[in-house]
Amino acid sequence: MSASHSFLKDLDYSVVQQCMHCGLCLPTCPTYTATHLERNSPRGRISLVRAIADGRLDVARPFGEEMYFCLGCLACMSACPAGVNYADIFEHARAEAEASGVLKSPKRNFIRWLTVKWLFMDLRRLRLLARMIRLYQWLGLQTLLRSSGVLRLLPERLRGLEAMTPTIPPKFSAELIAPVTPAIGPKRYRVAMLVGCAQDIIFSEINRDTVEVLARNGCEVVTPPNQCCCGSLHAHNGEWALAQKLARQTIDQFPPSEFDAIISNAGGCGSHLKHYAKLLADDPAYIERAHQWDAKLKDVHEWLIQIGIRPVPADHAPPQVVTYHESCHLSHGQKITAQPRQLLQAIPNLTLVELPESNWCCGSAGIYNITQPEMANKLLERKMRNIKSTGAVIVANGNSGCLLQLINGARLHNVPVRVTHPVTLLAEAYRRADQKKGSVL
Repeated sequence: MSASHSFLKDLDYSVVQQCMHCGLCLPTCPTYTATHLERNSPRGRISLVRAIADGRLDVARPFGEEMYFCLGCLACMSACPAGVNYADIFEHARAEAEASGVLKSPKRNFIRWLTVKWLFMDLRRLRLLARMIRLYQWLGLQTLLRSSGVLRLLPERLRGLEAMTPTIPPKFSAELIAPVTPAIGPKRYRVAMLVGCAQDIIFSEINRDTVEVLARNGCEVVTPPNQCCCGSLHAHNGEWALAQKLARQTIDQFPPSEFDAIISNAGGCGSHLKHYAKLLADDPAYIERAHQWDAKLKDVHEWLIQIGIRPVPADHAPPQVVTYHESCHLSHGQKITAQPRQLLQAIPNLTLVELPESNWCCGSAGIYNITQPEMANKLLERKMRNIKSTGAVIVANGNSGCLLQLINGARLHNVPVRVTHPVTLLAEAYRRADQKKGSVL
């Protein structure tokens, strides 16, 4: 590969120079604390990147494997006193690994083509797959297969993947949400709603709840029915050209000048969505709109606290004990930590119990729980122990990947908790208040 096409040699060298090798990131890194190997730490990975950028080391398979062993949780960025932009280094490193071809194999090439390059490039295909899974579940075939013992004949890897199969809801987002939802009461803002990929096919009710809460807080909500992937999966897995293509499509569908805010309710997606200007920095046709986009992209918790949450009547609100697990990319990537807690504390009679290691990765990390199941399961077990220690009956979280990981973890480790989004709890509180008001009238 020529130097002109090297992602690491094209990386702003000052980014890697910022690392002082102080080691303050080490205790925050899940892979380092598990292995205590320097190469499995942010500091060690940055050293590898710098050696390649300097031309002292060639890109080889161990480098690519190390970059994919990294969760990309960005906890190191929160700990770093020098402000090293590890997210930028991480994405460049994975892009370098993909461009070099050091990880290629027929099996891997096919899986990446099927998922990253085909399935997630057109969400109509993803919804078709979801409909097939839904039919498989509705016909009772999943229950029959799991109870028959046939799964024991499959390799452990396939058994693990089957166990992670999400429950597909009866309707997707477009079937639950109108293209334009008027504000309830005086209209204060006009916002756009991003329904996401996994969020759309697995947690469409959360998207509906998000739109309802926005409307109840004075927002007219525009939710186009046929949206595309935001490109987060592609950017985090070394496919920059595809990520750029999807960013352009998303900007075209949601012209930022037409909205007061563009809302994301998934922490992982939002962290990527706030950096379209960097992704499209060399595209003169999009760079101005990309800067506008970045300024208007808001996580739903962030936006609701910014505009002020409409109070929920406290009469007859049932007691709820809730703990909050922080999405890595919401807390470390977007630096949004207080707002979800403020939203939860706005719900009457809700007791928020702090979760030990609330910002420690649950092991989901995009598709990490699929590509690195052993490490992901260790992290999940640790997370479920901490959740169990709180005594909470509800776990709130603001990212679709984490939600699915926690749901599966609660079932696997027999922890009797409900896992849901903070916005859903707020939507339910508004509905209860409406019902109480109606019963009084």
